[in-house]
Amino acid sequence: MIPFLAVALVLGGALILLRALLITQRLIAVLPRGPLRNGWLTLWALVLAFLAGYLGYAWAFSSSHQRPLDLFVPGVFFLGACFVWLTSTLSMQTALSMRRISRLEHENVSDPLTGVFNRRYLHSRLDEECSRARRLGQPLSVLLLDIDYFKQINDTHGHQAGDQVLIAFAERVKGQLRKPDIVARFGGEEFMVIATHTAGTGAVDLAERLRLDIQLARFSLDRAPGATGEISLTCSIGVASLGEGTDQADRLVCSADKALYRAKHEGRNRICADRADEARASTSPPTSCVQVS
Repeated sequence: MIPFLAVALVLGGALILLRALLITQRLIAVLPRGPLRNGWLTLWALVLAFLAGYLGYAWAFSSSHQRPLDLFVPGVFFLGACFVWLTSTLSMQTALSMRRISRLEHENVSDPLTGVFNRRYLHSRLDEECSRARRLGQPLSVLLLDIDYFKQINDTHGHQAGDQVLIAFAERVKGQLRKPDIVARFGGEEFMVIATHTAGTGAVDLAERLRLDIQLARFSLDRAPGATGEISLTCSIGVASLGEGTDQADRLVCSADKALYRAKHEGRNRICADRADEARASTSPPTSCVQVS
């Protein structure tokens, strides 16, 4: 009876280790490549070695257990397997929960269409950046971009084509920014860029790079059902920088909005800066915003 119990404990532990191996393998599959994943691969190999040891022990010592005290080692083997299985299970659940929380946090601060930050996160982050810039005496600027004649795209090619243009536009803007800069969808076809450590002149230079990049780009409509070809776009940009008259986030946004309104009023496809001592708008003549190739 005792030899049978000993073997049962060891083989039961081996089955539990096998289950732990499968759980660990699933956990490794959801981890990105890197030191953490390599660590779990090492653990997987160790569990496999433990499993081989359990089977070897059961084969070599199955008939040597005659006294109740001889069940101590098989019992430790069984409890050790339970520990490994519990650790693997809890780690897997923790990893999945953290990934789910990360996804929810991302959805909470991101625009569901374009993937850039949403307006709620923008206001929160802009308050933080303004406070930091004032405290450290650093420059800070915002750019408010508006796609010119965007309504014509929806009217001519459909709203799904308009959505594709918004997605591509956001990607083009992100591609021109530094890592510390932040881009968010302000509303409709308007996007805002928070340019950290950037004074007025530098912000206008950035706005000009963005304007030219958008003007020279071609935006495909092939992913939108019922729409084909490419279109060209232009955008108007309002620039405002942190200063005496714009020392709060809401004032900075208001100043950029007023500058954008002036850029659109003066003919679109241009830049206007709010502060009088900063470089003014580009004098490039307005162009048609929609050209189907």
